[in-house]
Amino acid sequence: MSMFFRNDDGKRDGKPKLTTLPLLPLRDIIVFPHMVVPLFVGREKSIAALEEASGADKTILLCAQKKAKVNEPASEDIFPVGTIGTLIQLLRLPDGTVKVLVEGKRRARVRRFVSSERFFQVEAEEIEEPVDRTVELEALMRSVHSTFEAYVKLNKRIPPEMLMSVSTIDDPARLADTIVAHLSLKLNDKQAILETESPQKRLEKLYELMQGEIEILQVEKKIRTRVKKQMEKTQKEYYLNEQMQAIQKELGDRDEFKNEIQELEEKIKNKKMSKEATLKARKELKKLKMMSPMSAEATVVRNYIDWILSLPWFEYTEDKLDIAEAQKVLDEDHYGLKKPKQRILEYLAVQKLVDKIKGPILCFVGPPGVGKTSLGKSIARSMNRKFVRISLGGVRDEAEIRGHRRTYIGALPGKIIQSLKKAGTGNPVFLLDEVDKMSTDFRGDPSAALLEVLDPEQNFNFGDHYLDLDYDLSKVMFICTANTMSGVPSPLQDRMEVIRLAGYTDLEKLSIARRYLVPKQKEANGLDGITAEFRDDALRTLIHFYTKESGVRSLEREIASISRKIAKDVLESGPGKKYLVGPKTVQRFLGPQRFRYGTAEATDQIGLTTGLAWTELGGELLTIEATVMPGKGKLMITGKLGEVMQESAQAAMSYVRSRAEVLGLDKRFLENIDIHVHVPEGAIPKDGPSAGITMATTLVSALCRLPVRKDVAMTGEITLRGRVLPIGGLKEKVLAAHRGGIKKVLIPKENAKDIREIPKKVRDQLEMVLVDHTDEVLREALRLEDPDAFFRKLPAGALHTDGTSHPPPSPASEATPAA
Repeated sequence: MSMFFRNDDGKRDGKPKLTTLPLLPLRDIIVFPHMVVPLFVGREKSIAALEEASGADKTILLCAQKKAKVNEPASEDIFPVGTIGTLIQLLRLPDGTVKVLVEGKRRARVRRFVSSERFFQVEAEEIEEPVDRTVELEALMRSVHSTFEAYVKLNKRIPPEMLMSVSTIDDPARLADTIVAHLSLKLNDKQAILETESPQKRLEKLYELMQGEIEILQVEKKIRTRVKKQMEKTQKEYYLNEQMQAIQKELGDRDEFKNEIQELEEKIKNKKMSKEATLKARKELKKLKMMSPMSAEATVVRNYIDWILSLPWFEYTEDKLDIAEAQKVLDEDHYGLKKPKQRILEYLAVQKLVDKIKGPILCFVGPPGVGKTSLGKSIARSMNRKFVRISLGGVRDEAEIRGHRRTYIGALPGKIIQSLKKAGTGNPVFLLDEVDKMSTDFRGDPSAALLEVLDPEQNFNFGDHYLDLDYDLSKVMFICTANTMSGVPSPLQDRMEVIRLAGYTDLEKLSIARRYLVPKQKEANGLDGITAEFRDDALRTLIHFYTKESGVRSLEREIASISRKIAKDVLESGPGKKYLVGPKTVQRFLGPQRFRYGTAEATDQIGLTTGLAWTELGGELLTIEATVMPGKGKLMITGKLGEVMQESAQAAMSYVRSRAEVLGLDKRFLENIDIHVHVPEGAIPKDGPSAGITMATTLVSALCRLPVRKDVAMTGEITLRGRVLPIGGLKEKVLAAHRGGIKKVLIPKENAKDIREIPKKVRDQLEMVLVDHTDEVLREALRLEDPDAFFRKLPAGALHTDGTSHPPPSPASEATPAA
């Protein structure tokens, strides 16, 4: 291995040279050895340095400034390593600047600044470059050659001839300096290479920088290619569109547009519409004639005219006014539901007598699965009308009802107008499903938009935002459905005729299953040709132990489940087998019983009373229990009860305390005890005042140690004076009592008017006792050995309407019940 230093002339020399030279500071450029570059010089010091160099041996030191923006650099603003260059040509320009052509010769390092008054005079030391020709260096030179070739192919700014000149360079130092001069590198990177003395290290650094530049150039090439393709595609589409338009023009495309205009004119002329709609359509058509057929506005106008022409302005179906036929159709589809059926028949009868009648606006309210939606279809079939349905569940945009104005892109009419177009008639049966599930947000209140739709005094000129025309909805029969009326705003309720559909009784469910559900599911599951019979006791088992609902939706699902299992067995065993579905078959197919039929207690218990509650799913039995324990007079109420229900418990407690002496309790009975009232199923929220008498009965039973009859259920609001006030949802509550095996139901006297709504079969099987005062409730509910002896202390009129009580006829101790 040989190590030596070589000067620019290729002669070996072991001693570095010190030379005093003028220095030319450069901005944004670095001159490397063997590099010829023109420079434009304008600063006075720099021009003076050039003049000094041109007068001597034309040698000058070229060093770069660290910051190009510094106009008057100091010694610390100049990089210490630069290139000794030779002036080849110097030319003074008219504007005072000097153009000079210099050639880099050797690297040099500034040892000290001799002078800096007129120009920078420095003492510089030439940097000798050690050369160690090894196999590794040869391999590195070849790698640099090939990498530079790849770089030149990607960078079009370097002429290809440069490759030829570089390929002939065998000196590693000159190769590195020649290549770096043609790379687009940052100033600091170039300066770092200039300051690297070892040619091998210089080539390694250069190779690394070229690899990074190649990656950047490849990414740029990909981006350019992608942009070019996109531009070519856009230009191609533009060119083809222009060609197509020219061809269409030659073939008479304008004539086709004229034909379309004439067709629309003919339709407007023949279409029977309101005067306002006809004038609007003609006005829009006139605008369309003046537009270019390819413009976006023409498409909007054309769609608008199409919507006007597609609506059934005066197209109506003829009602079938045969009441007997309508009754037959309604009975075919639904069992029971006498009230809504009667209302439809009344409407048909009036329409038969009167030429013109406004369509009724009905609202069916009831728990899920009782047939509200399917009843709407049945009504349409019985009247020979078209049926349309829109679901309002979750709708929160007023534009869903009224539509968007045409100024919006993609605007359309609201659901009302769209559904009428779909029906093709101006008098369909229009079902607005789940009207209680609408909500409100910043886009408007859809329930407010329905006020006009469902008002017979206003809907003859309903205004849709898109149409901007009056449309007559007065002949439409609107039917709304809801589970509860609590979610429907009061103004909307005022516009509807509410018909409540209570839950079905067990007998009604049995009839519905036998007449409708079983045949429907046998057909749906391919059992028409198979002998498969559902016995009544099997259906009762499904009703009592596998479903818990007011409607029949879950019952239908369970029947469908059994039918599917029979269908699977038919394929496995063959079609000749007969199937008789009984209670055991139900349990085999569906597994163990899911519900306990009824919640009536098995025995009379102290401090446990059965109440009645109303829910969205219908009526439910509600058990209320109380226990007495040592304490300091605290009343605890649990079971996730609402404020109203908690206040009912407080009112019941106040009533019991006011009657303490009459009930045989010490006046200070509450001082040494705590009472805990609990309503089971604590995860379910409960509220309402109708459990008042149930809580009072529970408290009296717990305090007096008297058991409550297990077969008695009750409902009613209590006052502080013991009066029993009326409640709502009586039918659903009584049906729940009937389902639960209750024998006697105590109801407020003022609810006597509602008893007629309860099915007769249920009334015949239940004893309904009307009560006006809590004393009567206690007489009926508590299990007493001698009721007359106990209630002898409660004389008639014991509690007046002014709240005063007669004193008991005898001391409380004489009639204290056995504890």
